[in-house]
Amino acid sequence: MNTPLVALQKPKDISLSQIEAELSSIWLSQNIGNGKTTAIATRAATFSMVVYEPEEFQQLLGTLGFYAGSIDGIHGTATRDAIKEAQKIYDLPITGRVDPDTLTKLREEFAKLPASKQTISNLDARGFSISETIAAQNPCRIITLCPTLGEDTGVTAQVSAYCPIQKKHEEGLVCCEYITLRGTKAALERVGNIVSSLMIPDLPKFVWWKATPNPEQELFKQLSSCSNCVIVDSSYFSDPESELLKMQNLIEEETYIADLNWHRLSPWQELTASAFDPPERRTSLVEIDNITLDYEKGNAAQALMFLGWFASRLEWKPVSFIDQQGDYDIKHIRFIGPNDKEILAELAAIPTADYGEIPGDLVGLRLTSGNPNANCCTILCSETTGCMRMEAGGSAQSCRTEQVIAATDQKAESLMAQQLQRWGRDVLYEESLGLTAQILKLQ
Repeated sequence: MNTPLVALQKPKDISLSQIEAELSSIWLSQNIGNGKTTAIATRAATFSMVVYEPEEFQQLLGTLGFYAGSIDGIHGTATRDAIKEAQKIYDLPITGRVDPDTLTKLREEFAKLPASKQTISNLDARGFSISETIAAQNPCRIITLCPTLGEDTGVTAQVSAYCPIQKKHEEGLVCCEYITLRGTKAALERVGNIVSSLMIPDLPKFVWWKATPNPEQELFKQLSSCSNCVIVDSSYFSDPESELLKMQNLIEEETYIADLNWHRLSPWQELTASAFDPPERRTSLVEIDNITLDYEKGNAAQALMFLGWFASRLEWKPVSFIDQQGDYDIKHIRFIGPNDKEILAELAAIPTADYGEIPGDLVGLRLTSGNPNANCCTILCSETTGCMRMEAGGSAQSCRTEQVIAATDQKAESLMAQQLQRWGRDVLYEESLGLTAQILKLQ
């Protein structure tokens, strides 16, 4: 359910040095009803969060005339349509996603424009579009960093305050401060210390890094070192194999990472686990020696993390990785299980004419055994794609076949609201990613 917001102070342009003073002046008694009722507007005492917006793709699309919506980093319908139009014009595969080839082409076309044309008029909407599902968690301060293209003219600041409307029996307004900083990537790098200092002391601190994370980037290092949790979404990693390894390195350095894409795997994990709840099937888990995973072509993060989760639960050790590429980007991974049993895994990227909202969603899973008497054959498939491919070829075994119903809302903003309620260390995620990293290091 949406939580309507009321503006305590609408966006106001100020200098960096004025931020704290301007915000302090907001918290005064607010007269909210014909002079008879006076309520105190107070800042929520929950958590603060830095949101680092995606650096380029919507700005490039907007500047090149493909996109006219808000620069908000959300891959909605208008954004996907703009990407498809650009891909069509530039003779690229039409996927509606900003893959490395598309981003490179957009950058090339942007660079051809004269300086006077390298501007975009709808940047003002950026930084104030935090999802209502997150606002409902009553953050005390949200600092949005908005990298811009073009000439480096320093960093500009805006402050505002918004309050979720309270239930009728509650008095007063509990509000969130919004700080928006805009500038080129280089300019924002220079004010990293200021950004860190703006995070409220003695309260939980989150960093939502909506761009591809770069642990070598000074701003990323600064923010991750002072936060309780760095939140990413691997569905939009431009190079998932490389970036998942970076996430594992951060965890080893005791930086707590939460991946929103990991939570999208929950329905698949739960149904896989329940398939082996019956005692007679549980004993057959050790007989599994082949696992096939299909995923939507474009991002292998979900498939790799699911494989890491499953293998870590059964104590499989990866021993080889062969990437065959081709139309299906086939990846073959060989494991050694308990009692030196050999297990083979295949990951296949399935081309589709109708890409979903989340790049790389799982579409099918098959677990089988070379032992015809083993009671472990299991097929799971997405309700949108069906089980035909997984069932092809036939089998002497009687397979348990089920369809996986995706979570009601897989959008990053909704998953983020849930993440804010469970930000403690996720040991299962860390163990699964650790094994995924072992697989990737064999490339």
